[in-house]
Amino acid sequence: MKFGIDVPNHGPFGDPSLLLDLALETEAAGWDGFFLWDHLVGSDDSPATDPWVVLSAVAAHTRRIRFGPMVTPLARRRMSKLARETAALDHLSGGRLILGVGLGEHDEVEFAAFGDEADRKKRGELLDESLQVLAGLWTGEPFAYQGEHLRVWRTTFRPAPVQQPRIPIWVAGLWPNKRPMRRAATWDGAFPIERGGDMSAMLSSEVMAAAIAFVEQSRSGDAPYDYVHAGIISADRNLDIETADRYAKVGVTWW
Repeated sequence: MKFGIDVPNHGPFGDPSLLLDLALETEAAGWDGFFLWDHLVGSDDSPATDPWVVLSAVAAHTRRIRFGPMVTPLARRRMSKLARETAALDHLSGGRLILGVGLGEHDEVEFAAFGDEADRKKRGELLDESLQVLAGLWTGEPFAYQGEHLRVWRTTFRPAPVQQPRIPIWVAGLWPNKRPMRRAATWDGAFPIERGGDMSAMLSSEVMAAAIAFVEQSRSGDAPYDYVHAGIISADRNLDIETADRYAKVGVTWW
């Protein structure tokens, strides 16, 4: 099991310099990854910062840790721009980027308020099409796409990312909803989040085991795959070790 730091990009963490310092401390302390939320606005009008600018600094100033957004809502991104950004970050870091994606939340505040799609079903459709376009552009080969929402005329995006066959894509979704976990099964990792829960409470190992079993039934092939758990550590090191071991036994690969 690998261990990462996952922090908001708003509130007390809305300072880009603070986040970069934290990423450097994360690497120095021996952690495996550093991940940032991707929200446009903070709760209660608290300060927020752009995670992609911070991740560029993280890519340039670290040498070992994996990093990425956890997660970015593709429905409000342009895939041509995101393909360029992610490929550049992958090259800048020597192939350490992980792309976490999802539907996003706060439908009115973060989507409708800016003229973006607030309907979750349509955002799901956009997410699926966006992933196909992103993966196609990453190949570095001639690519065209015609979907219900997105269209790409025949084009070639080069250079391709360092990581092949692609930058790893982790898909988040509310469990026990089945559709987001089926979506996750077609990519490189699943990040189940409990319906009605929040980041202050962990999924139980039993719930995580059920989500993993469902994804495994939906997967094809035997390519490496990650199961990501939003774990929270305590002040008791021995208890944390026992807890992490319990999740590792059910198949979690990233805490």
